[in-house]
Amino acid sequence: MAGVDSSEELAIPSAVSSDKLQRSDDSQLEPGDGVATTTRNLSEVVDDASDALEETKEPDLKELSHDMFAKAAIYLRGDLAATADDYKLLEKMNIATSKKYSQMKDFGVDIHRALSDLNEKYRNLQPFLDQIDQVEESVGNLEQAAYRLDAYSRRLELKFKQLEKR
Repeated sequence: MAGVDSSEELAIPSAVSSDKLQRSDDSQLEPGDGVATTTRNLSEVVDDASDALEETKEPDLKELSHDMFAKAAIYLRGDLAATADDYKLLEKMNIATSKKYSQMKDFGVDIHRALSDLNEKYRNLQPFLDQIDQVEESVGNLEQAAYRLDAYSRRLELKFKQLEKR
């Protein structure tokens, strides 16, 4: 029985529908004596069942009970083996998952290291990038000045041509 400790107490009916029953102390129990149940230890019940089985005169019942217990034992062994296999599979899955997480952690550490290196290089390049921005701004200002100078030189040229025509 699953979940039953051999020290647990069980209520075993001591009076059933037969006319007279034997007690363990060889006194007879009448159906109307008013005794409904007695509490006995599980090991006592198993011992009594074994004794009753040995005392059984019918070989078919004894053979059938042995067959039943053998099949129950096979079933329980199979059930326990399946459970053990499930735990072994779960253990293998946990190991594989642990390895995968370890690889992911290593990959993350490598990415962090590479990102830190890139950030350091960017900090080292920042002054040069600032200079490039300043040069670009200066080039933009110079370009605007060149356009204004070009426009001014065209106006001067037009005025010169007008003065020349006169």
